[in-house]
Amino acid sequence: MEQRITMTTLAVSDLAQTRRFFEDGLGWTPAPGGTDQVAFYQLPGAILGLYDRESLEKDLGRSLPKETLGGMTLAWNGRSEAEVDAAYEQAVAAGAKPLTRPEKVFWGGYSGYVEIPGGHLLELAYNPFWQLKADGTVELPA
Repeated sequence: MEQRITMTTLAVSDLAQTRRFFEDGLGWTPAPGGTDQVAFYQLPGAILGLYDRESLEKDLGRSLPKETLGGMTLAWNGRSEAEVDAAYEQAVAAGAKPLTRPEKVFWGGYSGYVEIPGGHLLELAYNPFWQLKADGTVELPA
């Protein structure tokens, strides 16, 4: 199998609320193919899926933990500390719960966290060691 992940799917209890956060609050455009149970967003090199929790549980044939604040986060990387600050403010204004304000962090970058509608964690960060290309893809150093 080739080394890649093509889609990340988040189970959310209120799909409409989470869609409003991404679409109305952050200005993201949904991709075609969504339904009342699922929404897709084309990202550079991957797809973000939002799936109604009950519908995903039916597809999986099992229940999902109700706690979403586990050991995983999503990350959005900006091109500067100022861009991270602006993204943080936009996310909070769009309905995200502020967790930690962006600040210089131990690994040499700049980072803060919010909880998006649906309970998932989103890191907003600037990493001076990674190259963020014009199309939004990130390249790790060799």
